Amino acid sequence: MLRQIIGGLAAAVLLTAGPAYAAPKFSFGDDAGSYSKDGECDDPRFEGPGMTSTPLLSDDVLHDATDCKAAWDAGRLKLRGIADDGTINFGDDKGEYAKDGECDDLRFVGEGMTTTALLEEDIMHDATDCKTAYEAGKLQLNLK
Repeated sequence: MLRQIIGGLAAAVLLTAGPAYAAPKFSFGDDAGSYSKDGECDDPRFEGPGMTSTPLLSDDVLHDATDCKAAWDAGRLKLRGIADDGTINFGDDKGEYAKDGECDDLRFVGEGMTTTALLEEDIMHDATDCKTAYEAGKLQLNLK
């Protein structure tokens, strides 16, 4: 009887072991970017050794699927500023356009975004604007 109880408890522990969260779900998009299929990820939503060394462009968000997925699958990329549990690191306010009431971080989409061109150097450098808009439901992560 004691063996059955211990066996049942062990099975329950094994079934519930592991993280209590799920990684953010996202899409790699398509290969419509100018630099797709060149062996380097050009999508600025990612970071890691699988990335290109050239400047990142907002036009390449969701448009280098083959390269980014291959680097992701090889463990050479992660989502920029996003923890495995989906927690967002908004960064700091060191960007040129920080604290102007519009989010300039190209990791996001929604009505809280600026209408001007998005720049790589603003990723994680407009924390107050982006966090405020995100918390108000005016932004979402660009994970389509």
